[in-house]
Amino acid sequence: MLPIFTLTTPRLTIRPFVVEDLDAYHPIANAGFGEEPLAERREWIEWVTRNYAGLARLYQPPYGDRAITLTATGELIGSVGIVPSMGPFDKLPYFRERQPDAPADLFRPEVGLFWVISPAHQRQGYAAEAATAVVNYLFTEWHLNRIIATTEYDNEASISVMRRIGMRIERNPDPTPEWFQVVGILEHPSLRTDNR
Repeated sequence: MLPIFTLTTPRLTIRPFVVEDLDAYHPIANAGFGEEPLAERREWIEWVTRNYAGLARLYQPPYGDRAITLTATGELIGSVGIVPSMGPFDKLPYFRERQPDAPADLFRPEVGLFWVISPAHQRQGYAAEAATAVVNYLFTEWHLNRIIATTEYDNEASISVMRRIGMRIERNPDPTPEWFQVVGILEHPSLRTDNR
């Protein structure tokens, strides 16, 4: 069984969720992802907490959400997660440069990263700090060649976080699929040619 990770930074602890986090996390998730009934969020957090051990037993990547807490107080302020991200990535210049003959309309998985921070704690660098810790973990422990993040055209805050952690920002050149808008791409340091 693989270890279930917890990470620390100078200000944050990134740890597995526990069911008892529900009341603190529910308003954060509602603000970041849209309103959802508490009962549905409870089902989600129960699934997330079971998922950690299930994936570890199967030697699978540590997909799922992790709680972001302030180390000094233990206050839960958001989440950061690792997800399988499906999309037509070969539409983007970064991927076209590497595989110019790949069909641009085929979907494939990439390892994705996402984050959400409570409105009261935004604009303090917490999202970038948490994302950087997870990126470093994935590059060091999982030896991934790249990590991506996706967002909407108008989500300037997320695009700013992508830039702060060194991602190359690309936009879908086509109007479809409509949810495939902005993609941040970060290569493993050993593969980078841009000295980031």
